[in-house]
Amino acid sequence: MAIRNLNGVGIHIVEDPARLAAGWLIHTASEPGHIALSGGSVGRAYELAAELLPRWRRDVHLWFGDERAVPPGDERSNYRLVQQTLLDRLDALPTVHRVHGELGAPEAAELYDRELDGVTLDLALNGIGADGHTASLFPAAPALEERRRAVAAEPGLEPFVERVTLTPPVFATTRLLVYVVTGESKAAAVRRAFAEEPSAETPASLIRGVETIAILDEAAGSQLPQG
Repeated sequence: MAIRNLNGVGIHIVEDPARLAAGWLIHTASEPGHIALSGGSVGRAYELAAELLPRWRRDVHLWFGDERAVPPGDERSNYRLVQQTLLDRLDALPTVHRVHGELGAPEAAELYDRELDGVTLDLALNGIGADGHTASLFPAAPALEERRRAVAAEPGLEPFVERVTLTPPVFATTRLLVYVVTGESKAAAVRRAFAEEPSAETPASLIRGVETIAILDEAAGSQLPQG
């Protein structure tokens, strides 16, 4: 495993990013606290976490870094992904705070903003898209300028459906923000996020926690500077 610091971010290049991410997840879930999950390629980490820690504490609170404005059973729903890869595999469940996307993004965002009020996240697991987005903070999105609200509604990109997303102030107070990224298709976005000047065109370059690490496979980290 190669570990180094790049612009304040701990870069971990490993053979199996999902396994290391699962380790951080179960370590955090072993104590009372608040965790934000995402969708996409992070799903395998949830499967491993369920195997390693089948009984979760009720005083562990699961939140969602973002969600699409769809019902929870919709195949595009991050909640559905987490349910299938994690929750349905557990013998004892944490407390889950679902985004009610079926209400539409503006109302769901308002409700989630009130529910999250006063919460400090202990851990957030985030991915990065090939365009540099993270959560549902897309390039040049208005929510990147949010400084007050914890949750915002966004129009989103493909699949074209409205989104609900946590905002930069929430991530900025998160005790540990973990990016999990795999594949050569993400390599340019990873370079822009961690090795170049922060830019609204690469939202992941702007989103940092109190501590931030990136768990990458060799392909995703292939365009980072050497040394």
